[in-house]
Amino acid sequence: MRHRTLGGLRVSAVGLGVMPLSIEGRPDEARALATVHAALDAGVTLLDTADSYHLPGDEPGHNERLVARALATYGGDTGDVLVATKGGRGRPADGTWTVNGPPRHLKAAAEASLKRLGLEAIGLYQLHKPDPAVPFEDSVGALRDLLDAGTIRLAGISNTTADQIRRAHAILGDKLVSVQNRYSPAVRDSDPELLLCAELGLAFLPWSPLGGISRSSLDGPSAGGSPDGPRERFEAFRTVAREHGVSPQRVCLAWLSRRSPTVIPIPGASRPETARDSAGAADLVLSAEDLARLGP
Repeated sequence: MRHRTLGGLRVSAVGLGVMPLSIEGRPDEARALATVHAALDAGVTLLDTADSYHLPGDEPGHNERLVARALATYGGDTGDVLVATKGGRGRPADGTWTVNGPPRHLKAAAEASLKRLGLEAIGLYQLHKPDPAVPFEDSVGALRDLLDAGTIRLAGISNTTADQIRRAHAILGDKLVSVQNRYSPAVRDSDPELLLCAELGLAFLPWSPLGGISRSSLDGPSAGGSPDGPRERFEAFRTVAREHGVSPQRVCLAWLSRRSPTVIPIPGASRPETARDSAGAADLVLSAEDLARLGP
């Protein structure tokens, strides 16, 4: 497993998005735990979760409790595993994703996440999405207060613009270590944010990284293609995959990693074999010719 740097920490070059193990279509707990364990066996040391990853209308924290159980029952060393969680969103009974960013809520949510995860401090805590009803600086200020209190060790933001990244960086300084935005072959509108992260030395964690290659938990029905275009648009990923004898998903994750040295994809998985396949992307070397065919 190759590694990259996140906030001065050495983490696996490919992480695991644990969300699919707790939302609609989730596997039973035995398979869920086996999926996380398979990722750990493959060298993954970054697990991404959130308090809102649960079935609609359920109590927050299903995914965080699952991560805690997976780490507790793993037979190997977990001392170098970084658990990243998020606060500031909710999932009411209607299945929508709400936004809740007042400082008081974020602080209480972080304390609840810490208790569910069973850690001394949350390794990386991220504002899940800016709340348009709350001044952005107020929400980011809550992260600063959590850092000062020792509740969290590092801070990140998600679903943000380049301007918001700069504003958060002004408040948090070197304790702001990551940005988590949607980015994939099909969705590239976060190019400015990706470039800014490279400039500032922030890890860029693309969520839904397989858009256009396979359907993720937050993408609409796409029959294996992209919601934004025909399957043929991404056929080069399948061609390169056949030549390397690997899956198109693995090629996609390797391509993402080449976009910037600060990119750490966090693909989701609901089966052990999928987790292992994604982890293998860290060691897949794409040639200049491969990259040219896959597009800019």
